Amino acid sequence: MVDPILHTGSSHPDLLWILVPSFLMFVTGLGLATYADRIRAWFDSDAAPTSD
Repeated sequence: MVDPILHTGSSHPDLLWILVPSFLMFVTGLGLATYADRIRAWFDSDAAPTSD
């Protein structure tokens, strides 16, 4: 009865195929959030650079 509650999935045969892409997408999301203003300004051709 306690085993299903404590099951973490560490015995999953494709655990590496699940963790690596998840970690890469997490890091990509952090990078996009960090540089969102620069990326938005790069795609927006009408925006003039500001001195903020």
